[in-house]
Amino acid sequence: MADQNTNVTNPNEQQELGELLQIRRDKLKALQDEGRDPFQITKFDVTHHAQDIKDNFDALEGTPVRVAGRLMSKRGMGKVSFCDMQDKSGRIQLYARKDEMDEDNYNRFKKYDIGDIVGVVGEVFRTQRGEMSVRAHEIILLSKSLRPLPEKFHGLTDKEMRYRQRYVDLIVNPESKRNFEIRSKFVAYLRRYLDSLGFMEVETPVLSPIAGGANARPFITHHNTLDIDMYMRIATELHLKRLIVGGLERVYEVGRIFRNEGMDTKHNPEFTTCELYQAYTNLDGMMDILEAILSGAAKEILGTYQVKWLGNDIDLTPGWPRVTMADAVKNVTGADFMAIEGDADAAVELAKSVGVDMEGVSHTWGNALYETFDQKVEETLVQPTFITMYPVEVSPLAKRSPADPHLTERYEAFICGCEMGNAFSELNDPIDQYERFKAQAEKRAQGDEEADMMDDDFVMALEYGMPPTGGLGFGIDRCAMMLCGTDSIRDVILFPTMKPLD
Repeated sequence: MADQNTNVTNPNEQQELGELLQIRRDKLKALQDEGRDPFQITKFDVTHHAQDIKDNFDALEGTPVRVAGRLMSKRGMGKVSFCDMQDKSGRIQLYARKDEMDEDNYNRFKKYDIGDIVGVVGEVFRTQRGEMSVRAHEIILLSKSLRPLPEKFHGLTDKEMRYRQRYVDLIVNPESKRNFEIRSKFVAYLRRYLDSLGFMEVETPVLSPIAGGANARPFITHHNTLDIDMYMRIATELHLKRLIVGGLERVYEVGRIFRNEGMDTKHNPEFTTCELYQAYTNLDGMMDILEAILSGAAKEILGTYQVKWLGNDIDLTPGWPRVTMADAVKNVTGADFMAIEGDADAAVELAKSVGVDMEGVSHTWGNALYETFDQKVEETLVQPTFITMYPVEVSPLAKRSPADPHLTERYEAFICGCEMGNAFSELNDPIDQYERFKAQAEKRAQGDEEADMMDDDFVMALEYGMPPTGGLGFGIDRCAMMLCGTDSIRDVILFPTMKPLD
């Protein structure tokens, strides 16, 4: 059993904590010696939750109830005690009076500690001060808390410890619980929305003999029986598009993705995405879907299109601007890449003239345009904006624009300078796809660990024929960050990746 509380650093507090731990263990031992071991209890029938009682108090007043939860506070002395009990829905006051309970039961209850989990048999009533409460007739210890909650030491306020001890964070910090409730509601909303459009939810492999579908460094593992290295998936794209070839027409997956890359406030090595593919539609259809998901979720969950994120007031009202990358670059920097389209040398010089660092970047027209956008424009996109028509060089899986072979029918959605979604009119030409994979494989051979691998089976799938298809991928975590108004991805991942403690 753990005997360390890393949220306590003061030696005096460490000593006090050690004494409290021993006191609670002594109480447990005494209960066990009496034949009242709480850990042997397997069930308590709950009829109501705290918020149910508050929401329906007039109808429930005087009604017998059975509630259960964690004791969060105790006050009062002698023959009357008041407690706050917390369950999944919130808190409610318990009123315990010695002459209304079995005397032995009341005396045992007086020894219970904050943090203990109890079951309460009683009735709904309002105290003289007007507090909606449960008048206890019996209080049963269901689980003994052997470690005091951190309020004793001014709360669990250290950010890192909140992430490491999420179980405690959820108990004592209501805003953390709210974040994960919002995240859960968002996922439920997007599933309902996609289901209503006729999409089919599917599951695809997490382990693959190749890494593909995105430019990212994979995690590598080994399959002992087959004696081969395998890769944790960096995207679900290539498997989902195989299903479009197979005739499923509208598919999506909410799945875990793994990328062996850096960690910061917006990135975690494992995260959750939603990818979806729809046959017989294009880029515009994918913009409509993402806009509807984010705007609709905000309206349903938060009750408004107006949210505050990263210090900005954001308006999610549908009808987001749709701007080509070249126009966005020209609007912000004045650099007109379309006037020199296809001229690599001129594009590189134009990018450098507006302060873009091209060191280590392939000197092509498309890369110069993209780097100018990435370094100079992206962070200026505060309000929801779709940036469209990406260069071919940075879009190996997107279909070329029929109007301009240097560009692809691809978009990314940005809010507060953060990418919120990535979508294509999907490339379905197997010959073009093979050549792009080949170019990516050459980059990998030259040391680019994030370049796509050659996927011969996917090319073969395309050779059977894939209809015109729109595809979209977006991160669940980042969407949750926006809806929760938090500035760190760790606030919306229950158990984020952390460096082990020494």
